[in-house]
Amino acid sequence: MKRLVVFGKNKKATATVYFVLRFLVIVVMILQFIEGNYENVFLCALTLVLFLIPIIIERKLNIKLPNTLEIIIFLFIFSAEILGEVQNFYGIFKYWDSILHTINGFLCAAIGFSMIDILNRSTKFHKMLTPAFVALVAFCFSMTVGVLWEFIEYGMDKTFNTDMQKDRIVTTVSSTLLNKEGKNQEEVIKDIEKTIIYGTLNGEKSAITIDGGYLDIGINDTMKDLIVNFIGAVVFSIIGLLYIKNRDEYRFAEEFMPTVKTEEEIEETKKELERLEKVLEEKKKKRNKQ
Repeated sequence: MKRLVVFGKNKKATATVYFVLRFLVIVVMILQFIEGNYENVFLCALTLVLFLIPIIIERKLNIKLPNTLEIIIFLFIFSAEILGEVQNFYGIFKYWDSILHTINGFLCAAIGFSMIDILNRSTKFHKMLTPAFVALVAFCFSMTVGVLWEFIEYGMDKTFNTDMQKDRIVTTVSSTLLNKEGKNQEEVIKDIEKTIIYGTLNGEKSAITIDGGYLDIGINDTMKDLIVNFIGAVVFSIIGLLYIKNRDEYRFAEEFMPTVKTEEEIEETKKELERLEKVLEEKKKKRNKQ
């Protein structure tokens, strides 16, 4: 595991964020284990694995992740899994999920943009794409990722009875199923005060009262997620468009865009890994002597 977690030069901030967050996750994992919340223990373990993905991508695929992008990814994972799920920030803070989906749309657009921009600047790629087309592809890439994630949420809810598509209380319902004559014409119920659900809960017949309205089954959450993903994707697509037209003026966009490592950077990574291997080997020899 130690061999994987190697940060190159000029990565002190990234390394600090990584190790601090990793320490916090381990602390939370221990506390959740003591309390017997084994599902949360699994989420903590999953978080530690997800933390390794940016590092593995840099190491195995020779992709260079800017410090800003890598730090945001670490914070995003921590905010989604530990704060959102384990500490229930999704329930405590009304817009927590919306903020994360907006950031996701922004970052995915940046990643999609960088992939096309790399091809566009490559001598092996014989078609020069227009800035507008590159921005459009980046936007479509981000929205595709957002839609695929909603597929995952829906699949988990239907298959394992989870609640990834968070339910909401609504006070208005419009449906053709409410039409007493069976016509294809919606009936609208407004100002719903409460809903009573009759069913089986924990093996017993129950009547559950939902005060304040009707229990929506996730469609509002899904559409809200896609809308804020759309906003994030549009924002970076515009930034990317301006960046291609004037790379010097909008150079800050590069802080969110992965790039292919140069031969020098690849060689530097190899040397760093070799150095670490020697350090680990020397420590191992010292322990054996003791």
